[in-house]
Amino acid sequence: MRAVQVSSLDGPEAVRVVELDEPNGDGAVVVDVYAAGVAFPDALLTRGLYQHRPDPPFVPGAEAAGVVRSAPAGAHVSAGDRVAALTMLTGGMAQVIALPPEQVFALPDTVSFEAGAGLLFNDLTVHFALRERGRLANGETVLVHGAAGGIGSSALRLAPALGAAQTIAVVSTPEKADIARTAGATDVVLADGFKDAVQDLTDGRGVDIVVDPVAGDRVTDSLRSLAPGGRLLVIGFTSGDIPAVKLNRLLLKNLDAVGVGWGVWALSHPGYLSRQWSELEPLLASGAVAPPQPEVYPLQQAAEAIAALENRTAKSKVVLKLRD
Repeated sequence: MRAVQVSSLDGPEAVRVVELDEPNGDGAVVVDVYAAGVAFPDALLTRGLYQHRPDPPFVPGAEAAGVVRSAPAGAHVSAGDRVAALTMLTGGMAQVIALPPEQVFALPDTVSFEAGAGLLFNDLTVHFALRERGRLANGETVLVHGAAGGIGSSALRLAPALGAAQTIAVVSTPEKADIARTAGATDVVLADGFKDAVQDLTDGRGVDIVVDPVAGDRVTDSLRSLAPGGRLLVIGFTSGDIPAVKLNRLLLKNLDAVGVGWGVWALSHPGYLSRQWSELEPLLASGAVAPPQPEVYPLQQAAEAIAALENRTAKSKVVLKLRD
């Protein structure tokens, strides 16, 4: 089979497309992969900068979509089923993968393989962030940083279906505003001066939740943008900087700064992934939540796809097409 391989920890330029043996599928669901998602951790992994550091060579990729080739007796999927699948961190960018049944999910017919490959990592993270950690209530307002990226666009797609009345997207350039609006933003503001723009849009009240996969120097103004009782959801650090938070800012308006570690939570709470998918799948199947509209790269451009996450030129979720 063909697969993407990180040959050394020298960044996306060290990524190669190689021929590897297919995995042993004993006791696992074997999936013929048509598309694989690309996420920011993949870029970090190519430089050995992620908290989990596999030794090269390894196959990156946390999510994929395709058709079940075979499944063990009693599994909830069977040969021929369209599925999305989670490896949780590595191994997804290969034409054949083998996973435990609990990491494979039936994909609605209304969702393409390319969209399905871009669903799980971001949508399950955002679902966990808004439902579990952010306690999103009906009618609340959500501010989304990095709104044209994978996590950001997922938050804009999901928040209205989960109860948000207003979603304010923060983008770094005017060119990304249309992406945010397409994803579902009710309002779009530029990162430069976003705090004042948020105050204007909320009549000075502020927002209830900030979804932040960027961090860096935006954190202080994010806290200032929150309404009393608001929650800052810390999902990642795509800016490259991990900021310090002055705790007195939390006291002033009874704010929460909340860590969102979906992967650790899912792995330590058996059955949680299935419970999440049981809520998300009907929303996707019915059209209440639109599938993502990813940027699709051919397999031979895997290095460029991963680099787009590192250099922040990605204009939406990035997906690799592994077979026609």
